[in-house]
Amino acid sequence: MPEWLVAGGWGLLAGSALLVGAAAGFYVHIDRRIIAAIMAFGAGVLISALSFDLMDEAYRRGGFVAAAIGFLSGAAIYSVANIILARRGAKHRKRSGDQQASDSGSGTAIALGALLDGIPESIVIGVSLLGAKSVSLVAVAAVFLSNVPEGMSSSAGMRRSGRGPAYVFGVWSVIALVSGIAAALGNLLFRDFDPRVIAATTATAAGAILAMIADTMMPEAFESAHDLTGVVTVLGFLCAFLLSKLGG
Repeated sequence: MPEWLVAGGWGLLAGSALLVGAAAGFYVHIDRRIIAAIMAFGAGVLISALSFDLMDEAYRRGGFVAAAIGFLSGAAIYSVANIILARRGAKHRKRSGDQQASDSGSGTAIALGALLDGIPESIVIGVSLLGAKSVSLVAVAAVFLSNVPEGMSSSAGMRRSGRGPAYVFGVWSVIALVSGIAAALGNLLFRDFDPRVIAATTATAAGAILAMIADTMMPEAFESAHDLTGVVTVLGFLCAFLLSKLGG
C-alpha cells in the first residue's frame, strides 16, 4: 500500500475522533465542567506531543534555526487566520456554553475555523511517516485524544445555539475527511524535500497547534473548570509524555 495512503488512513482515524466527541456532546447531556476538564486534558496531551515529538523531531532534522522559523511562522499564520475568522463569527467555535448563539449566522466561518484547527495536526501525521518505518503513534494518539473533547465541546455549543444534527455531523464528517486528505498530502508533497524544509514544516504545524491551544482550547477549559484546569492539563501532558517514552 502506498505510504501516502497509509498516512491518509491514520489522519482519517485521528479525525474520526471528532465525530465520537460530536455524538457525545450533541446527544448526551454532559456537565460543562466535565467537558472543560476533558478539554484541558486534551490540551495537555497536545502540548506534550508538540514539545517532545514534533519540535524534537524538527530540531533533529533541521537544527534550531529551521525549527524556530517554522514554529514562529506557524503561530503567526494561525493567529492571523484565526483573527480573520473570529471577526466573521467563529470566535467561540470550541465553546460548550451559550457563546455560540451570537455566531448562529456564521456557520461557514465556524466550519472554516474547525478546519484551521485540524489541518496542522493532520499534516504532522503525514509528515511523521517520511523516513520512518511507521507513523508516529504518539502524534496520532495526541490528535485523537484532543479531537474528542474538541468535537464534544463544539457540538454541545452548536446544539445550544440551535443547530440541528445535519449541520453538526455534516461539519465534523467533512473535517474528518479533510483530516485524512491533509495527512496524505503532507506525506506526498514533502517526500522529496530537503530535511530542513520538512523540519520547518513540522515546526510550523507545532506552532499553529500551540497557538490554537492558547486561543481556543484553554479559554474553554478555564472558564468552567478553572479550579482544576492546571492539574488536569498536567495529567494530559504526563500521559502523552509517557506515550512518547514508551513509543521511543
